[in-house]
Amino acid sequence: MSITLHIPEDIKINPIVTEADFLKLAIENQDLRLERSHTGELTIIPPTGGETGNKNLKIAAQLLIWSEQNQSGLAFDSSTGFRLPNRSIKSPDASWVSNQKWNSLTLEQQKKFPPICPDFAIELRSPTDNLKTLQDKMIEYLDNGLLLGWLIDPINKKVEIYRKEQEKEVLDNPASISGEQVLLDFVLDLSRILSAPRSLETRLQASDF
Repeated sequence: MSITLHIPEDIKINPIVTEADFLKLAIENQDLRLERSHTGELTIIPPTGGETGNKNLKIAAQLLIWSEQNQSGLAFDSSTGFRLPNRSIKSPDASWVSNQKWNSLTLEQQKKFPPICPDFAIELRSPTDNLKTLQDKMIEYLDNGLLLGWLIDPINKKVEIYRKEQEKEVLDNPASISGEQVLLDFVLDLSRILSAPRSLETRLQASDF
C-alpha cells in the first residue's frame, strides 16, 4: 500500500519528531492516522479494509449510544489523538474519558491533543496488525493511567481485557463483554464483531446442504 505523507516546508526530515512538528504533520495529513512514540518516532497507520472499518464503526456506535445515555463522560472515535503522560501521542480505535478528567482540561487543551490518557480504550485488530504491537500499546495505556482496556482480535476470536494493576484476562469468543465498574451498565455486543464476514457465513451455510 502506497501512503503519501505531506511534510510542511518548515519541518526538517528527522527520525525524531517533536510534539510541535507532530501537530503540523497531523494538520497537513488529516486523512491519515498518525501516532508518536514517547521517544519521538512517527508511526503512520494505514487505512483499514472495509470489513475492519465496518466492525470498528459498530463498536464505536455502541460506545457512543451508551455514553450519550449515561452522561458520565465522553466517547471518542479513532481519529482522536491523546497525548499521554509519557509524551507519546496515541489514537485508540474507540475510547472514553470521564467528565471529571475531561473537565480538568482547559478549553484549549480539549481542542488539541488532550494531554490525558483515556479511562477506557479499545483496540480492534485488523488483518494487517501485529498482535504484539497492539498488546504493547495496551500496556502503554495502562502505564499511563488507563483503567480498563479491550484488545479485540477477530482473527483468533479472542478478547484480551486489560485492567489497572491486574493480570491480563483472555476471553475465547465471547458473545458480549461488560464495562464493569468503569463503564457502568455498558455491554458491548460482539456477535457481529468476532463473527466471520457475511459473505463467508453465506458460503458456509450453503455448504451445509
